[in-house]
Amino acid sequence: MHISRRSLLPLLSLALGSTVLVTALPIAAQASVKNPTAASVIKATNKALLKQKGVHVAVNSTSSGVTSTVSVDIGNGYGTEKITSGKNAVTIIVTPTWAYLSGSKTGLISIMGLSAAQQKKVGTLWVTMKAATTPYESFSSNLTTSVLGHILPPAKGTKFSTDSTSKKNYQLTWKTAASSTAAATKSVLKISAGSKTLPLSETITSKSGGGTTVFSKWGEHVTETAPSSKDTIAYAKVLGTTK
Repeated sequence: MHISRRSLLPLLSLALGSTVLVTALPIAAQASVKNPTAASVIKATNKALLKQKGVHVAVNSTSSGVTSTVSVDIGNGYGTEKITSGKNAVTIIVTPTWAYLSGSKTGLISIMGLSAAQQKKVGTLWVTMKAATTPYESFSSNLTTSVLGHILPPAKGTKFSTDSTSKKNYQLTWKTAASSTAAATKSVLKISAGSKTLPLSETITSKSGGGTTVFSKWGEHVTETAPSSKDTIAYAKVLGTTK
């Protein structure tokens, strides 16, 4: 059995539209994409994302009356994520050699999908996952810079405009059809039109709630300190196998 955690991308895309004040990146006097379209802005942004070494991501959402927050620092080989949903909380740390998971009793069960018996084994310890194992790769792929290449929507079906509150920002809008596990959503992604074509914020709305993702500290250096070995428990001791 593996930990059934939603990946970072679904957490972003399911952050269901409260609007928050966004502090934008510095904007250059001239737009960075000439004659911008959805396709050309996505291409320029993707190119800029591939050069980034780190970013801070903050998600605030409400779904069915429950408020959730996700705070993520994504780095090159390192990452950390803190999830709070109601009274449930989980923290994940990724280093180049290990991943670590801890959380409240209810967080480990409701967010991570552990059984009550598995949660009892963990208690207040950190679950450790070694590099090259399936659970490690799951966390690493969502909390390190490799995830940045999956932030943007496909050009087909995406509409381009300029930000109504700041004509110096680009804006991409698209819809995602409902699935068996999620309601249909509308996404609005604001991107800096300055010298660095990087995402600023994404607002998502649906019938079940809404939320906003804010991107900041582009280029930040992210590093994490591993928990003390005396405070850890091996993944295999909790869930049996790492493959």
